[in-house]
Amino acid sequence: MIVTVLIDNKKISNCPKLVTESGLSLHISAMGKNILFDLGASNKFLHNANVLDIKMEDVDAAVVSHRHHDHCSGIGHFLEKNKKSKVFLRDCNSKDYLFRLSKLTKNISSRSLLLHSKSRRFRYTSGVVEIYSNIFIVNEISNKYKRPEGNKYIYSKADNHINKDSFDHELMMVIREEDGLVIFTGCAHSGVLNMVHTTVNLFPNTRIKAIIGGFHLVGLPLFSWTIGSREEVTFLANELLNYPIGALYTGHCTGSKAYKILRGILGNRIEQIPTGCRVEI
Repeated sequence: MIVTVLIDNKKISNCPKLVTESGLSLHISAMGKNILFDLGASNKFLHNANVLDIKMEDVDAAVVSHRHHDHCSGIGHFLEKNKKSKVFLRDCNSKDYLFRLSKLTKNISSRSLLLHSKSRRFRYTSGVVEIYSNIFIVNEISNKYKRPEGNKYIYSKADNHINKDSFDHELMMVIREEDGLVIFTGCAHSGVLNMVHTTVNLFPNTRIKAIIGGFHLVGLPLFSWTIGSREEVTFLANELLNYPIGALYTGHCTGSKAYKILRGILGNRIEQIPTGCRVEI
């Protein structure tokens, strides 16, 4: 499996043509398929795909981890470039999504996604769906562990009623290869530990080769401010050590300060994956 980061908040230092944004898009080559996991906040992931010699026309499927703008606002640009791919999302009611902090309220919905939501190429999923052989979308995620503290700033709005976001629009993806599983988290609003626990229950006695994606440990991305306490991040790292996980690759909403804490405990098992990074697993 080869995973290429098309967009992230940061980028590798040796490729000045790459651009960044607060968003996520991964290109995955596995099981004879090309999968796009998330589509960033704009068309910048397409620019980087050209720089990295990845052709959008060859993508077999796109998977949207959740409906916040920084993971799916590039959907219209993708549909223009790729005329065949299905787009997989979790089935849920249509809502607006809001970030609220004190007197600040910001709509973090994807207008592009809403515009294209009736497309015949969209597939709305529930439960566990094997979209291709050994490539699974998992919609129902465990609640064994506490969800990330940063979720307290995120709300949903429907019929003029505002409530805490339940994240009923979030999914994860699991790819099963001969030597183990790879989990793709998006932002892991449901909690990366809950995603791991779900995977272990779905695929018992199977090694997890890697976890890839954000862990939602940052509160204000501009300052990479870690939400919650050092103790909470330390608990996350120590609990991850209890699971059969080979490696962790993270970026986007994990934040550099939380990453340092995780790295101090997990050591070389965890790495950052900026824009332009290519990982063979």
